[in-house]
Amino acid sequence: MPETRPTGQTLLAEDGGVASTPAAAGEILLELVDDEGVTIGTAEKLSAHQQPGRLHRAFSVFLFDRQGRMLLQRRALTKYHSPGVWSNTCCGHPYPDEQPFVAAARRTAEELGVAPALLCEAGTVRYDLPDEASGLIEREWNHLFVGLVTGDLAPDPDEVDDTVFVTAEELRALEAAKPTSVWFRTVFEAALPGIREIAGRDW
Repeated sequence: MPETRPTGQTLLAEDGGVASTPAAAGEILLELVDDEGVTIGTAEKLSAHQQPGRLHRAFSVFLFDRQGRMLLQRRALTKYHSPGVWSNTCCGHPYPDEQPFVAAARRTAEELGVAPALLCEAGTVRYDLPDEASGLIEREWNHLFVGLVTGDLAPDPDEVDDTVFVTAEELRALEAAKPTSVWFRTVFEAALPGIREIAGRDW
């Protein structure tokens, strides 16, 4: 289902204080953070991804099946950011004041129609990654999660065009042949210690 959450918008005022303005109905707000990952305000989702970008909180999920294969999704063609490319199991942004773990579990269920059977924290990574195809930029403080999925998938077609479970070798072949999201390799490498704890040393 599309991600919408009407709410009030809080922005940083010029004097360093906090100024609030009403958000438009259906507008999605992200949580802005400073260089230490501390919350400093909010911004509308698209504006935070437009150049030069605003550093905000995000999450990335890597789920595996019982055979140790990673679940990838191909993003829906209708998405304004990175449509039609392969990426990790799920990624997104917590709502303001929502814990990243809660957001990761919620969004995985919303996009893929199945809740993780196990979900563990795997650290954080910060990056500034421009996306040449869209002209947008990912300036994110990303919370990483790894876990297991055991139920049947029921992807939301508004979010997910396709899914596939891959081995480490199959992932390398896919990356060589198909476009992946601009953030995929960065978050994958940052999550690798946690991935190996869940899925084994083959990764």
